[in-house]
This record gives sequence, C-alpha cells and structure tokens, in this order.
Amino acid sequence: MTTAVAAPFRFFSLQVVRTRRLGPSLARVTFVGPDLRAFRSDGLDQSLSLFLPHPGQAEPAVPVELGEGWWQGWRELPDDVRAVMRSYTLRALRQDGDGLTTEIDVDFVLHGLDAGSGIQAGPAARWAAGAAPGDRVLLLGPALADNRAIRFRPPEDTDLVVIWADETAVPAACAIVEALPAGTPARIWLEVPHAEDVQDLRTTADVEVTWLVRDAGDGPGAGLAALRGARLPSAEHPYVWIAGESGCVKELRRHFVGERGVDRRRVTFVGYWRRGLTEEQLRERAEDRGPRPHPHEDADGA
Repeated sequence: MTTAVAAPFRFFSLQVVRTRRLGPSLARVTFVGPDLRAFRSDGLDQSLSLFLPHPGQAEPAVPVELGEGWWQGWRELPDDVRAVMRSYTLRALRQDGDGLTTEIDVDFVLHGLDAGSGIQAGPAARWAAGAAPGDRVLLLGPALADNRAIRFRPPEDTDLVVIWADETAVPAACAIVEALPAGTPARIWLEVPHAEDVQDLRTTADVEVTWLVRDAGDGPGAGLAALRGARLPSAEHPYVWIAGESGCVKELRRHFVGERGVDRRRVTFVGYWRRGLTEEQLRERAEDRGPRPHPHEDADGA
C-alpha cells in the first residue's frame, strides 16, 4: 500500500529492473513499479529520498501505514531493522504515450568499493553494487511536477550558466547540461575520482565541460583553483549552480559572489554531503526539523 506524506511528496514502492556500471565510481539503477504512474517531476536536479533494505530483508522496513506518523515510527525501529535512508537526485525518467512515468534512473556513487581507496563502503554503495532485477526499494518523491525539491531554476534573462559538481552531484549536473536550450552558453566543471568516470554528454547548448580527475592529479576541491583561473564568457546575467561537498560548495559560492561579483540571488548552492559526517549523523543534527522530503541540505544551513 502506498501512503501519502506531506504533499507534494509521497511514497513509491519500486523494484529494480536493470543496472549498469558507468565507471569505477558510479552505477546506474533503473526502477519500475505501478506506483510510478503518479510520479511527477519537471526538475533537472530533483531530490529524492531512497529507502533500502538491510542484507537478508526482502524489502525496506518503513512504517508507511502510520501515514503522517511514518517518520517517528521509522526512527523508533531497531537499527538493524530500520531501512537505510539516503538522498539522491533523479538522473532520468521515461514516460508512456499518456505522459505517465514508467521508469526512473538513479545514479549511485560507489565510495569505498575501490581497492586501496582507504574509504569504508557505506550501506547504499554496497546495495547498489549488488543490486539485481527484482530487488525492492521505497522512494519518497514528488507527486507534483514543480516542487520545492527542485533547485536548478535559472531566471529567464540568464545569458550564461556556470556549474560545478563533484561526483555526488554529477548525475544532476549531467541531466541539467543535456536539457539546456540550444545555444545556451554554459561552462561546466565536474569532479570525479577516476578517468573512467568521465561521461560523454549530448547537448545542443554552447557548452564547455572540464572534467577534473582526482587520480590524475586533480585533488579534492580542485574546482576552486580551476574556477579562479578560468576566464568566463562575458555575461550580464549569469546563473551559477554549485552542488557537492558542503565545504567546497560554500567556498565556491564565496568566490562567485565575493570575487566575481555575481548577484547572490543568482547563485544556487546545495550541500549534498559533508566531509567527515555520515548521512545518519547529519540527520541526527537536524532531528528537530523533522522529515525533509527535499533531502539535500542547503549550504546556508551547513
């Protein structure tokens, strides 16, 4: 049974239909399910909450039968029973001839699965690496196409789009780039761990993409140095979208507003994660705010 939560978000019961490795650090999982007929999103960086089962569970444990009380009920479940909750962005959706959603893609970062990486793999990375057709998940996502979990909103007068993203925000950044209107001037910086993680993007926009590869010598946060040395096209009304690790996001925002003089109202900055903290720890810090169907933290509050 599917239960509504605070509109315009609701739960969707889904299952894996196929998987695909995009590189050493990214895996794409495609989900289907009858509930998707009610899934709506016009956003290019649509945030989602995904609930995953523990090993040995047939499906994630979330007390959706409690309606609006699901959040408290979920928190009170034992640690080894309570579904793992992680925040993601929608990579793509596909619809039938009636405009109803039939499939969605979510790209997972596989931190900690590289030999010798020195990073401990988290439960979501382990789940995604082993995902197989038929595996069941629960998604908290949008039932209205225009919702508050969409952050990429360039003003109509935008004459230059500038984007920086690390690997956690690369799926959203790629979706944005591919959907930019033809001829739109755009300059993009994307950070990934390995050269094999670089993706080919198809777009009709006037786009220049710079991939920053960490194992090729571009260290974490290389985007700030690259952007400081970059000459951007002349623009009267630029729009900037920055997403990834909160510390890097805040530094880049200061660069654009303080050093380049971009109107702060035209800079969207979103912390997808915070170095040194798990998502559980971040959630504990925000417990008093209750459930957030738009899960990625705003760097304003980081």
